[in-house]
Order: sequence, then structure tokens, then C-alpha cells
Amino acid sequence: MIPTTTLNNGITMPQLGFGVFQVPNLDECEAAVTAALRAGYRLIDTATAYQNEAAVGRAIQKSGLNRDELFITSKLWVSEFTYERAQQGIDDSLRRLGLDYMDLYLLHQPYGDVMGAWRALEEAYQAGKIRAIGVSNFYADQLKNLELTMAVQPVVNQIEVNPWYQQSEEVAFNQHENVQVEAWAPFAEGKHAIFSHPTIQSIAQAHGKTTGQVILRWLLQRGITVIPKSVHPERMAENIAVFDFELTALEMTAMAELDLGVSQFFDHRDPVTIEQIFGASLRQLHE
Repeated sequence: MIPTTTLNNGITMPQLGFGVFQVPNLDECEAAVTAALRAGYRLIDTATAYQNEAAVGRAIQKSGLNRDELFITSKLWVSEFTYERAQQGIDDSLRRLGLDYMDLYLLHQPYGDVMGAWRALEEAYQAGKIRAIGVSNFYADQLKNLELTMAVQPVVNQIEVNPWYQQSEEVAFNQHENVQVEAWAPFAEGKHAIFSHPTIQSIAQAHGKTTGQVILRWLLQRGITVIPKSVHPERMAENIAVFDFELTALEMTAMAELDLGVSQFFDHRDPVTIEQIFGASLRQLHE
């Protein structure tokens, strides 16, 4: 049984889940989610941009699990960040997933008509289509602006957190605001030989665990929810077996010293990056 955390609207969320980013092949995604559910995962994290909501939905329908045993998250892409488009986007996600409601729905990026899209999420939340609403990739000032402007506070902020990019100040701010931090890319996609780093390996050997398990445990002990991805059942089983040991204070300090302070992917505040990655979607808002 995976422990849960209570969000600021009172609902509970598993502390560890299963992500399906970069699994666009629908058959592979369905098989991966099926294997994850069999392994004991109950939080499944997808997104409109991942183009695999339908596969996640099929795996859920075939699992035989009761709906209330599951915690299903998806995300709205910036091309749908207006009030009207967000309303349709929510319904489209529900349709593709084959669900009557989602447990958590996030604004995937802090660009475009964030306030209009958030208003649609608030209405869907009040209507029972979504049990909780949140954001992804929002920096502290962007989160505070949303909190001060809108009626419903986000429950989750899903951001990049891994040993190379620990985001201590951002994590602390979210936790001060009672917004649950959820880490994407906890393994930094293997960058800088993360699975063979001597510090992490030494801690792993001390506990009879793998380096991946140490990384997940480190995040959990920081109060961060985590959603590792794998298409391999043996790795799924490994990732979920992290609740039977605990890092010492010295080990947590050693992990903290690994921080490079730089995103391992891209700077969400760099205008050139925003234009390159999100510009086409943002231009659609004005069509």
C-alpha cells in the first residue's frame, strides 16, 4: 500500500505514482499502465500533450479496479488556454480517458490565457468533473499571481526536481503555500550518469537498495510526490519498493550537495525557449 498525502482541498493523493511521458505508442502505453496497476500503482499521470490519454483509459477499463481506488491526473496544453477552449479540453480529456471525472487536472505550462483556462478548471471542479485542480511548471511569482487572482487555490505544482536540479527555494515556497510539489523527471532522464554516481551508489549500498530507489526516497523525504516512468515491469517493481527504508540526515545532506542548480532540460523563463517550444501553440490562441 502506497502512503498518501492530503491536499489543501482535503482529498488524498498517493505519494508515488506512475508517469507516461514519452510513451506515445498507444499499445505500449496501455501495456505499461496495465503492468503498473498490477504492480500496485494507483496514481497514473498523463497529459493531453502526451497523446496517450486513450491508452491510459483503456488500461483503466481493463484493470477491473474500482474507480475510487485510482487517482488519475491529466493536463491541459497551452493551445487550449482560453476559457472556452479549456472547457472543451477538459471534456476531451474525460472522453479520451473514458472517465466521468478526473482526480487531478493541471495547467501544463504558465503561458497564454492562464486565468481564462483556470476559470474553466474552477467551474469543472465545482461541477464534479475534476476532484482537484493544479498547475505544472509554475515559478513562485506565477503561482502567487494565480492564487491572488482566482477563487480556488491550486493543490499541486508539478515541477522538475532531481538531484541535479533540486529547486530548494521553489519547493519551500510551494510547501509554505500548502501546495503539494510533484516531481517530474526525478531521474533527470539519466543525465550525468546519475545511476552510477558514487555518492548515490554509496548510499544505495548502505541500504541494500538501487541508486534509483535512493533518489525516489530522497524526494519522498523532502515531502515531494513523485511519478517515475518506466515501460519495464522489473523497474516498476523497483521504483515502488521505497517505503521500507529511510535516509539518514547525513545522507540527505550528501544528496543536497549534488545540486547543480540548472534545469536538465530547458529554462521555462527563457523567451527564446518559450517561442521555440510553445510559440506555435500560443499563436493558436489568437487565431
